Amino acid sequence: MQKIFLTFFYSGCSPKAPGTFGTIAALIPAFFILKYLEITTLLLLSFLIFIISIRIIDDYENKTGIHDDKHIVIDEVAGVFLACAIAASSANSLLNFLMAFIFFRFFDITKPSIIGKIDKKVKGGLGVMLDDMLAGLFAGLLSAVIYGILLQFNLVTWDINLKNLF
Repeated sequence: MQKIFLTFFYSGCSPKAPGTFGTIAALIPAFFILKYLEITTLLLLSFLIFIISIRIIDDYENKTGIHDDKHIVIDEVAGVFLACAIAASSANSLLNFLMAFIFFRFFDITKPSIIGKIDKKVKGGLGVMLDDMLAGLFAGLLSAVIYGILLQFNLVTWDINLKNLF
């Protein structure tokens, strides 16, 4: 059960780019939550996964001796859920959803500023989870700001509300 949870149903077991595959896998439930439920559901689920995962990752690291195993992608799940929830709060749209994903992966891979410092200095489950939550926070905020700017200049003409999709 621990491996299923930490690899998000084995999506993190991809031999190449497990973080990206885990994030893409997380977009599927995120999409349906945003389509059929409320944004707060996705936000609260992000925080719940964050809290629960810290202890599970600590246990996994104690058993294996490996810090931040590349196959652990539950941190990407919590982070992209946070990014999508924040982005959707400005507009629950396909464009915002895609920007949240792209910016999340950018911040998660490049680890600029405080994200990188936390990744290097904070150990255990908290360190594994916290850098991705910050990447999600910054990705969601950046998506919302850019979407607002695009609206201000009437550059969003084709966008689709997620609730109206399919």
